[in-house]
Amino acid sequence: MKVLRVPLKLKFYYLLSLFVQNKKTPGFNEDFPKDIRKGEEFSLDKLKAYLKINNINTNNFEVKQFPSGYSNLTYFLKNSSQEMVLRRPPFGAKSLKGGHDMLREFTVLKNLKSQFNKVPNVHLYSDDESILGAPFYIMDRVQGYIIRPNLQQQNAPSKEVIKKISNSLVETLVELHSVDIKQAHLQDLGQIDGYVKRQVEGWTKRYFHSKTDSIRDMEFVATWLNENQPKESTAAIIHNDFKYDNLVLDKNNFSNIVSVLDWEMATIGDPFMDLGTTLGYWIDRNDLPELKLFQLSATTLEGNPSREGILELYEKKSGSSVNNPVFYYVFGLFKIAVIAQQIYFRYKKGFTKDKRFGLLNLAVMSLSVMAKQAIVKNRLSNLFE
Repeated sequence: MKVLRVPLKLKFYYLLSLFVQNKKTPGFNEDFPKDIRKGEEFSLDKLKAYLKINNINTNNFEVKQFPSGYSNLTYFLKNSSQEMVLRRPPFGAKSLKGGHDMLREFTVLKNLKSQFNKVPNVHLYSDDESILGAPFYIMDRVQGYIIRPNLQQQNAPSKEVIKKISNSLVETLVELHSVDIKQAHLQDLGQIDGYVKRQVEGWTKRYFHSKTDSIRDMEFVATWLNENQPKESTAAIIHNDFKYDNLVLDKNNFSNIVSVLDWEMATIGDPFMDLGTTLGYWIDRNDLPELKLFQLSATTLEGNPSREGILELYEKKSGSSVNNPVFYYVFGLFKIAVIAQQIYFRYKKGFTKDKRFGLLNLAVMSLSVMAKQAIVKNRLSNLFE
């Protein structure tokens, strides 16, 4: 099989990026809310009325929005005595099948807390769409530092600290996979039998349902995944979107993860598939520069291990050998690409005006390049040597 070539569109965009530098690079600090984006407002009076009925103080009440994230919308709520977070589906989510189940996410957080304390406390859930126009839930705000995508080396913690944080990332993932499903009362969250097959078929269907451009590599990868499925390894509670910017770090000790956010895709499934998603977000320092443009996790900072290094850490800390890691990595890339495609689909349809989404079709292309190259090379790292 021939070694993959980088598509001309990606090469062109990379060259263009060299001339049009973005001066606004993210820093390493606490996550602060900003004014609500145009088109994503809601009735403050209706929300306050709902909160009053449920005995939540609305004195000196204010609402802002956390600007990061690409999926569910996250709002900051503050009254005279507490800070909270409200999460709701994105506008236009109904045009896509599946996902954005607020009750499911609320239930996971509520039940998981007793067995895995790195989740926020939750307060309320409502499916009354007359309030915000969609179901939503409210939880505590967790304060801390977050490593955002495209964090530049000059703004990042030291190499030694990043190494400790990456170790904590893997330890926390292993800790989650070790949770007793029955003790967490989450045995109804999903079914392990046939999990891999359902995931591959489900994400393949989602891709074609949201398809806007012809990307041959995506169709090649979908076919390969359908033809190379392993049997489930074991059953575990899995996050399904485990990456740096879903982790809140202790303000006084960055290597300590105090909370894991964004549980919208959590389920009972194969922990190796969860690891595969984390690997899918992991860009190595020696990956092609064209493929680093759409970093969805700041994994090229000094101190981070390679994808092979993450795999070795996981195997060591979990005591489990991961057979056929390339499958899980390729699946992770494909799934992330489909998520990006779904967001781009909503952007193209005009359901969101967020300009960040306008180039996500190129991100889909980039991820599919990585996936095909991993298949060609049959390894996780050093894909372009």
